[in-house]
Amino acid sequence: MSSDQTVRVVLVGGHESAEGADLTRFALDVEGAIAASPGRAFHNTVSAALAEGQTVVVVPMTFGRNPTMVADTAKTLKWLAAKNPGRLALAAPFGQLDHLTAWLRTAANAAKRDDPDSALLIVAGSSNPFDEAELHRTAYLVATHGALDEVGVAIADDDAELAASIARLRRLGAERIFTVPAGFAATLPDADAEFAGALMSDASVVRVIHTRVREALAALVDGHDGIDDGLMADHGHGYAHSHAFEEGQGGHTHSHGGHAHSHNHNHAHTHAH
Repeated sequence: MSSDQTVRVVLVGGHESAEGADLTRFALDVEGAIAASPGRAFHNTVSAALAEGQTVVVVPMTFGRNPTMVADTAKTLKWLAAKNPGRLALAAPFGQLDHLTAWLRTAANAAKRDDPDSALLIVAGSSNPFDEAELHRTAYLVATHGALDEVGVAIADDDAELAASIARLRRLGAERIFTVPAGFAATLPDADAEFAGALMSDASVVRVIHTRVREALAALVDGHDGIDDGLMADHGHGYAHSHAFEEGQGGHTHSHGGHAHSHNHNHAHTHAH
């Protein structure tokens, strides 16, 4: 990345990075970077950098499990971009779910080389039912592709919750259990298991950040700030509205491509996969 000090990089994270706390070590290795989480402080940080005449690139630090954070970030930036044209960009998210699956498969393969009968426990902090369900789906894909027979998920915020998940795996017959974080954590709570290390090395994470920033700056020169893309990040995330069911039920309407649909929110929803 250029040594140009007029570029401020903001690494924004949610539940995959302990609300941005796990990003601080990466910010130290990216020139002009700071770590943040969505909210008033994030808004003020970006506003202050723009007021100082800096160009701001915001990198959503997600492995694909927090699209709502990306959309919320974009909403904040949309308002600021209108007042600062050409000086604010939302980079593409750090990673996508297929990347997460591949990195977790790498961890599973490493555990298998160490002990073919071992189990892998993927650890994440609590978030919301949809993002947690996505992690269970990802773990299933890791196991399905043959890395290890037993790949589990622990939604754990402390030692006790992690210990309970490990105990469940032991009851299933696992003798050696390797733990790996599903996000950007460098460590995990102490537990009766072997820590497999961070999901990615710090150097690898920093390289991806540099790439995202370079791409965002190049796009900004071409007139694309990435914010509208970010606004659509959580489209279809969570419950999906069933238009066939809602037709004529007397809800509110919105338009898709020039035609309107009626929505009534007092009904059951179908899951989007």
